[in-house]
Amino acid sequence: MKRAIVESGDGGLGLGIATFIANGEDLGPIIRHSFESGKPEALMQNLRSIVKKKEVEIEELCRLHYEDFILAVDELRGVLVDADELKGMLYGENSHLQEASADQLLKLDELLELYSVKKNVGEAITTLKICVEVFSLCMTCNNFIAEAKFHPALKTLDLIQKGYLRNIPLKLVKKVVARQIPLIKLHIEKKVCSEFNDWLVHIRRMAKQIGQASISQASSARQKGEEMRARQREAEGHSHAGPDEHLYALDLENTEEESALHFDLTPVYRAHHMHTCLGMEDKFRDYYYKNRLMQLNLDMQISTSQPFLESHQPFLAQVAGFFIVEERVLRTADGLLLESQVETTWETAIGKITSILEEQFSRMRTASHLLLIKDYVTLLGAAVNKYGYRITQLIEVLEKSRDKYHQLLLLDCRKQIDDVLTNDSYEQMVIKKEYEYSMNVTAFHLEHDDAIPDFPYVTSFSSSVPDVCRIVRSFIEDSVSYLSYGGLMNIYDVVKAYLDRLLIEVLNDSLLNMIYARSLGMSQMMQLAGNISVLEQACGMYLLHSAQLCGIPKRVAERSHSGLTARAVLKASQNAVYNALINLTNFKVDEFMVLLEEVNWIAEEAPDNANDYMNEVLIYLETLVSTAQEILPLEALYKVVSGAMSHISDSIMTTLLNDGVKRFTVNAVLGIDIDLKTLEAFADDKFDSTGLSDLGKETTFRDCLVEIRQLTNLLLSSQPENFMNPVIRQRNYGSLDYKKLAIICEKYKDSADSLFGSLSNRNTPQQSARKKSMDVLKRRLKDFS
Repeated sequence: MKRAIVESGDGGLGLGIATFIANGEDLGPIIRHSFESGKPEALMQNLRSIVKKKEVEIEELCRLHYEDFILAVDELRGVLVDADELKGMLYGENSHLQEASADQLLKLDELLELYSVKKNVGEAITTLKICVEVFSLCMTCNNFIAEAKFHPALKTLDLIQKGYLRNIPLKLVKKVVARQIPLIKLHIEKKVCSEFNDWLVHIRRMAKQIGQASISQASSARQKGEEMRARQREAEGHSHAGPDEHLYALDLENTEEESALHFDLTPVYRAHHMHTCLGMEDKFRDYYYKNRLMQLNLDMQISTSQPFLESHQPFLAQVAGFFIVEERVLRTADGLLLESQVETTWETAIGKITSILEEQFSRMRTASHLLLIKDYVTLLGAAVNKYGYRITQLIEVLEKSRDKYHQLLLLDCRKQIDDVLTNDSYEQMVIKKEYEYSMNVTAFHLEHDDAIPDFPYVTSFSSSVPDVCRIVRSFIEDSVSYLSYGGLMNIYDVVKAYLDRLLIEVLNDSLLNMIYARSLGMSQMMQLAGNISVLEQACGMYLLHSAQLCGIPKRVAERSHSGLTARAVLKASQNAVYNALINLTNFKVDEFMVLLEEVNWIAEEAPDNANDYMNEVLIYLETLVSTAQEILPLEALYKVVSGAMSHISDSIMTTLLNDGVKRFTVNAVLGIDIDLKTLEAFADDKFDSTGLSDLGKETTFRDCLVEIRQLTNLLLSSQPENFMNPVIRQRNYGSLDYKKLAIICEKYKDSADSLFGSLSNRNTPQQSARKKSMDVLKRRLKDFS
């Protein structure tokens, strides 16, 4: 049973092998498997069985086709005979052919050799052509480099590198060319950088000229604008006379913009383009930015060897030129600079400039110097603002220094005004020529009448008035100059505020110092009072001049209800100078009133004429009124003369009240009455002749003497006791005081005491009645006290 199973298994393996052999398949895997499994005998046995089977099949096949095989062998023998014959024929033909083609073969070998030579020559020509083209391009590149035509040189190098380098058949030439290309590019880069560096040096030298030219253009544009505004103001001034074609003529010569600034950026464009072609654009962009930044840092260092007043113009012009160049590079250099880089650089530079300006402004002690620098700074701002740079910080630093500038300006004006007031003779100006009148009067509208007077012409003011007006006008112009072209849209209110400060803190203080210094005589003090009145009226002219410079039409300024506070302050100063005049007048009157002590208060007879003191007083008052009438306005004249009259009245009352007068008689009172009548006549005459009566004043010069007049009338009255009647007292003696009257009445004697008075001066009934009435008045005044 065991053998049968083995045979069955072997039989299966043999059948599989037979199938593989029949199909022509590979037996390698089966054989490898048999040896790997350790059973090669079974495989060999199966193979032998297959061989035996195939031999049996061959024998069977031969047995079946025996006759066919014999016939085939016979035919094969016949074919062999034919083949031998054919072989002989072929051999003969071959020998004949070889003999016939021996010469042709020699020629064929020569031909093949020539073809080989031709091929080699063609290859050599092709190689030489490539090399010649490469060498030609190399020579062209060298020529371009020699002529500094770097862009075509780079184009040529790119052509060699991309179009020929790979195709160069000669390795040595290819190696040399490949090695020289980067060296040539490096040489071009160095040459371009050298040109660019030269440009950096050149443009730094040119920056100041560029900035000055741009600032000059801004200055010209500003001047043209000011001229246009001046023509507009002139046109407004003449508008009542109808349109003037010349005032509105178009200035065709100035309508075109200024030509652009010329400076060469070709080295920058070339260097940027060359580096872009070399693939080093970022490197050059960084190189440009860093070098220009270093130049700016050098430009921002101000000179310590000379004052900033002298160095500020080249310093600011250099900065302006730098950023004008940068703006052109940003706009035209195709991405060499970024807008953010330029803005950052400008912000850094403007921060440093403002810091320098703040420091320098803090050190300045002269307003004109600060104004010069401010004007140039605003021109710098106008110049760079045209190129898109923000100038807010510049405007802010100028605004911060506004008070400092005006403080310096006020100090300068104070010195000038003090000098003018100190050196003035305080005498009316005598103008002999028309140009003098125009320069000192018409220019400041100091006279209401525009007509030219006859010469010589005597003004109502002294020389200090037009001088002060010039100082004030100069202050206004300087103030407007500083505030113009700044951040303020409406500078008129600011100018007006500073003008108020000038007139109040400087002019008014200086005038008050002159008033209280007591260094001026009466006529000089009168002239000072007249000057103050004229200066107070000139405030309107100052406002109109300010409005005109600020571009505000005259009709608008005249309609404005907001005036100068200084006008009221100057009016108050007029009162101060009037008081000083009154004090001076009273002081002078006191010198004459001293003569009251020489009056005989117990005279036995009544005088026929006024006392000596009154004559002296009248002479002085006559001089006072005539002088004041020429200089002072009527209101001031009224105050001064009224003060003098009141002081005379008070002086007589004080003399009667003082202990120096122990007693006085009716004769002395009659002398006072004559004095008063003389003074009252003078007062009435001057009140009418000076024109004060036309002003409708409630109190006349005579009224200022009412107290001493009422006292005199009372003492000369036949019934003095009527003073105690309220109705009569209110009507005739309302200015008298009880206490003063009581003292004076105690000193009053109806007649003088003499050695023979009882015999020679017997009282008449009228005198006795008056004496009794006076005694009654004295008793009642005592009771009232």
